[in-house]
Amino acid sequence: MLTFLRGEILLLQALPVGALALFLEHDVMHAGQIFSLLAAALLVVSIACASMRVAHHAEILAAKAGDPYGTMILTLSAVLVEVIILVIMMRESQQPTLVRDTIYAAVMLDINGILGLAALLGGLKHGEQPYNDDSGKTYSVMIMTAMGISMVVPDFVPQASWHIYSGFTIAAMIALYALFLKLQVGQHSYFFAYRYPRMKKATEGETGHAAEEGSTTVSVITLIAGVAVIGLLAEFMAAFFNDGLEGTGAPLALTAILVAAIAAGPEILTALRAALANRMQAVVNIALGASLSTVILTVPVIEAIALFTGQPFTMAMTPVQITMTAITLVVAAININDGETNAIEGMTHFVLFATFIMLSILGL
Repeated sequence: MLTFLRGEILLLQALPVGALALFLEHDVMHAGQIFSLLAAALLVVSIACASMRVAHHAEILAAKAGDPYGTMILTLSAVLVEVIILVIMMRESQQPTLVRDTIYAAVMLDINGILGLAALLGGLKHGEQPYNDDSGKTYSVMIMTAMGISMVVPDFVPQASWHIYSGFTIAAMIALYALFLKLQVGQHSYFFAYRYPRMKKATEGETGHAAEEGSTTVSVITLIAGVAVIGLLAEFMAAFFNDGLEGTGAPLALTAILVAAIAAGPEILTALRAALANRMQAVVNIALGASLSTVILTVPVIEAIALFTGQPFTMAMTPVQITMTAITLVVAAININDGETNAIEGMTHFVLFATFIMLSILGL
């Protein structure tokens, strides 16, 4: 037991941090904006550490399940963290565009950040890295369809009819994901897997190592507990963050990028390890799978909340966001169409990610 607790120190640290936030919340807010921002920064670090342990146990479950189930578990755990943080921050924030901006930031971070950096570093080390091109094509068309339905078309829907289209969006996203999930774990599961003949022994060794780290039950329980703790910390983080940024004129997109980065942090580490180990299939599944899951799972939850509360959220993307998303998906469709990635393809995505950051700093 002592060994287990030592191994979970990154997750356990969240408990005293949460207790401090609970007892000192009002004192910190009355102390001024600087103290609120410092407290928010401390909570961001604490959440990031806890997220790493959640991702660790998701990786253990993923290794035991194998592809495509493994990466599906990993991406779903990250999206769950993101949705919880988003829902909590929506209660504290007055930003009607927070959800839209967070989904947009997550797609930019997953496709251009994670895939771009992983393909760049992996390409520099291994040259061309193979993967199953069926997975890239399937993910790309699903992401484009989901974002088009939920984040482009709403710009043309009259305000008086938003609730009707919102209900349609929920049904469409659920139908898309249900069919995708059936194909991913059923008759088309081979779309999302790639056989590495020369790495078979190493892969088996990794799986065996993962299995030795703990039972499936322990990993599931720890993962659920970790998500609950992250949700608790996110509530205090949102309160401190909003209090600290109030009246500063900071870009509104900063909050969205922060939420997306917290959720994607563990995925970045996993994807980079996979790329450096010449397992590009795992990178494609993580980056594109996380983007798809973010759009197709977050939208129904948020739209359902909007219908329940009667208060619509702004989901239609801005012209700049539509342009960046279109360029990203077109570049991704071209780059991941041949079953191999290289450093040049990775660099194109990473430059797009840098462009996204620059536009966000400029308030665009």
